[in-house]
Amino acid sequence: MDTIKKPQPANGKLGILIPGLGAVATTLIAGVEAVKKGSAQPIGSLTQLGNIRIGKRTDNYNPRIKDFVPLANLNDIVFGGWDIYSDNVYEAAVNAKVLELHQLAELKPELEKIKPMAAVFDPSYIKNISGPNVKTAKTKYDLALALIQDMEEFKAANNCDRLVVVWCASTEKYIEPTDIHNSIDLFEIALKNNDELISPSMIYAYAALKIGIPFVNGAPNLTVDIPALIELSKETNTPIAGKDFKTGQTLMKTIVAPGLQARALGVKGWFSTNILGNRDGKVLDDPENFKTKEVSKLSVLEEILKPEEHPELYGDLYHKVRINYYPPHGDNKESWDNIDIVGWMGYQMQIKINFLCRDSILAAPIVLDLALFSDLAKRANMSGIQEWLSFYLKSPQTAEGLKPEHDIFKQLIKLQNTLRHMMGEDLITHLGLDYYQELVESM
Repeated sequence: MDTIKKPQPANGKLGILIPGLGAVATTLIAGVEAVKKGSAQPIGSLTQLGNIRIGKRTDNYNPRIKDFVPLANLNDIVFGGWDIYSDNVYEAAVNAKVLELHQLAELKPELEKIKPMAAVFDPSYIKNISGPNVKTAKTKYDLALALIQDMEEFKAANNCDRLVVVWCASTEKYIEPTDIHNSIDLFEIALKNNDELISPSMIYAYAALKIGIPFVNGAPNLTVDIPALIELSKETNTPIAGKDFKTGQTLMKTIVAPGLQARALGVKGWFSTNILGNRDGKVLDDPENFKTKEVSKLSVLEEILKPEEHPELYGDLYHKVRINYYPPHGDNKESWDNIDIVGWMGYQMQIKINFLCRDSILAAPIVLDLALFSDLAKRANMSGIQEWLSFYLKSPQTAEGLKPEHDIFKQLIKLQNTLRHMMGEDLITHLGLDYYQELVESM
């Protein structure tokens, strides 16, 4: 078992490498560059604007997280990545239509310098898009070696001390784990044999972990949540986290559902539908890719409400999730939730939520935080699954046999207590009795 150490200082430059330089990635990069210039605030980023309480409430010590733990400074971050299209980040951001053109114009010199490396891509995993900027090699193992070379060359060319990789590419089709995913030896043999059940995201993850680079999976694909890559992450003492950024509708579920459950209110039905028109929506218009997303989104409610433990409240829960590709909306995803709840003596009520959100605006700060926290974990000697990063993810990865915690408030406590533990501070239980006991004893 790893011994968590006080993290090493964040000296030098951090390279954040992103497979998929589309709407989310370009919005993140533009935002960080705008923050560096002083023309924007990093709203939505816990690492930049969040506070953490240290000690008792009466101590009134609530530093910013970035002042409490040694995170990489935004001025020390260098971005790079891979994409199936050859557009530089400025061109890709213009095409994504997330940010205003006048904002992008101010950032053009910084953004157009970042050009995508050729991507590892397999059309059998994503059918609805294709592009010319793709690597070719004899085997998937050779593709992994090419990615390792990309990472090492990027690190040298940009004078980086450390790297992290965050998957921001499209959702791959749904696959189930098989024997080849059970050990790193079998996985490497399968790479050399071009096994069809090794996806592009797994090749990126293998390449990063092989040379000790933290890897975060921002999509619902089967990627690092297989025994082979968990084993590799432990061997190379490297953090992993996944999966699927928690942005719009699922964010609302992990806020609302814990409140209903906490007050022992019943839920009879929860109907969720989404419309979006960006590249992600186009990919999810294929049933095989949608299934991957559906499994990720469906599990959240069941894990929070636990129908098996509360059959009288949630035993008859009907939960439906739909995603519809609607090009006119672009990146402005819209979600509707109809929630049929049950109160005292069985009387029924309804909650309706219409969330008009901007998908990439919500996702960008998540990518930043996951990259910075993964780098922090690496410097604190933490390897393998980083469950404390569940706060950001729809389908949090856990140790075998553990059910994920989806309640966002419990996830936040877990994250903050991990940071306190890392820095040798007392954990906070929120019990609060000691304040009153002290009053009694002093009377």
